[in-house]
Amino acid sequence: MRRAIIQNLRTFRRPNPRKALKQLRINGGHVNVAFERSIANRTSSQPLQSSMRFSRRISVPLGLGVGAAGLAYFYQQRNGSASNAHASPTLATRGYSGQARATASGVPLSSLAAAGEVPEAVRKALIVDQGQLYTAEIPADQTISKETDFSGRKVLEMLTPEQASAKLRTNEESYLVGRGEGVVRYDVVQIPSNDPIEDDHVEKIVEVPSTIAAVENGKTRSDWMFWGVAKLRQTLVSYVARELNSTYKAALQDPQTTYPTAEAVDAAIKKGFVKLDHEITHESVQKVLKAQSKVVAAEILAPALSGSCALLSFYDSRSKELRVACTGDSRAVLGRRNPGTGKWTATALSIDQTGGTASEVARLQKEHPNEPHVTANGRILGGLEPSRAFGDAIYKWSKETQDKLRNSYFGRSPSKYLKTPPYVTAEPVVTTTRVDPTKGDFVVMATDGLWEMLTNEEVVGLVGQWLEKQASVKPSSTGTGWLQSWFSTQQTAELPIEHGSGSEKSGQRAPIRQQQWGLPSGQDSRFVVEDKNVATHLVRNALGGKDQEMLSALLTLPSPFSRRYRDDLTVQVIFFGEGEGNGKVELNREASATAAHEHAAAAAPKAKL
Repeated sequence: MRRAIIQNLRTFRRPNPRKALKQLRINGGHVNVAFERSIANRTSSQPLQSSMRFSRRISVPLGLGVGAAGLAYFYQQRNGSASNAHASPTLATRGYSGQARATASGVPLSSLAAAGEVPEAVRKALIVDQGQLYTAEIPADQTISKETDFSGRKVLEMLTPEQASAKLRTNEESYLVGRGEGVVRYDVVQIPSNDPIEDDHVEKIVEVPSTIAAVENGKTRSDWMFWGVAKLRQTLVSYVARELNSTYKAALQDPQTTYPTAEAVDAAIKKGFVKLDHEITHESVQKVLKAQSKVVAAEILAPALSGSCALLSFYDSRSKELRVACTGDSRAVLGRRNPGTGKWTATALSIDQTGGTASEVARLQKEHPNEPHVTANGRILGGLEPSRAFGDAIYKWSKETQDKLRNSYFGRSPSKYLKTPPYVTAEPVVTTTRVDPTKGDFVVMATDGLWEMLTNEEVVGLVGQWLEKQASVKPSSTGTGWLQSWFSTQQTAELPIEHGSGSEKSGQRAPIRQQQWGLPSGQDSRFVVEDKNVATHLVRNALGGKDQEMLSALLTLPSPFSRRYRDDLTVQVIFFGEGEGNGKVELNREASATAAHEHAAAAAPKAKL
């Protein structure tokens, strides 16, 4: 064994592809590899870097020997004796720049292949080293020993393009809405990064009789439609619907009003949010103190100590008004087509609420004067980024309450800057937009994971591109005919979007992942249309688009390493239009995963209030 190690070390000093290949076949030893190229865009030389710093350096031992075949992902923490040697001459590394592939010894792979040094056929590997992603190539006749040990090394198979597409589509759902109330379709998809995923979503149609809310044109009912991205799901919709129910009934019983005022509807939505958060954050404390049980405390206080952002939209089919209530940093954007240019405009319906948002900083400074650390480094008290959230009770409880819970049960010490809580609120900011179903408006709602990768204009332009592609296809039985009247079949390489100023008023922060990955902005040629589900289409292009290697690499990374490169992704796209009024909400099978097909029979798409 000692002789084998010495031989491998000599190989590093005098790189020779043929000799190294023979020794690796005979000895099956481990080779320390230092990679010179990394995953980057096609014009940038910057590596795809992690958004989190590593506390220790990392090395990548590759076990080359007789064993299981396949593509691989490697990760290992460096120990004190690890060598930062040069790469094995038999392993070629490359990035996404499209440059000539070369071995780590500097010899082009094509030259070695022509000289008979290594086989022409190669397989791909994905490597994580020092917080950066790299691709590598190994000869096709070499196998990779898949080993896992206590040092932290893990070897996983890298996804093929077909497997990457299958993973993207695992949780996609699409529904065709035939209610005749202004909504014709909505698509949903989720891609986890955390395990388990921290995002969730809800879609609900509530049939409202005329005894609760006034209607027009001789109708006996109207629809309230809810879409949301939040952990709280049905619970939040129930709280908001109850408050809306009381508000609309009160207005109906008053002969002078009939309909509630805009301010009353906004107040009802806010009240539903605040009531739910009060139950989570404050009523839980009273229950724990009354029970005097650590088991009860562990169960009841968990939601209060954790945190959740929420984005909820409420569409009233009678008024054609769409209200978006935002608590946190999820975002909703309206896409509206300009009939004169045929392009789309992007209008933010929410503003990211963080410790770095100017309007939120001004509000907090007004509520907590003479507290210079109320926001620090874009975070509340220097710790929490969202300035509005459910839970996150350590920013809401008084110091006395936190001390009492910590001494009797568990918990951490409050921030040294805590003086006049609460600093975080669950009260949402509500915006109202009148939707025009005849013009084909649509809304994209998504958690912050999507907006870290794409701008508002890119998201709306991608949906517009997808719509034009669908309109050019012959209408099918699944109901794409509603697209035909909106567009010509003319298609261009550029996204059909009218670019705005991109100021803070648009609710838009710069996509940090584009900077992290070294992607150039404004290059529409990197996008592709391959999916029947438009939400999946957005996620595909956020993770790489035409760059299949980047897409496969980002989807191959397992939790928790994937969190350094991408967040959980939950995306909803709602299409407004004048569809058939058959009263049905049906699963769109060609744009939904098999799991959704099986679930559809048991899940009722609507509910009566």
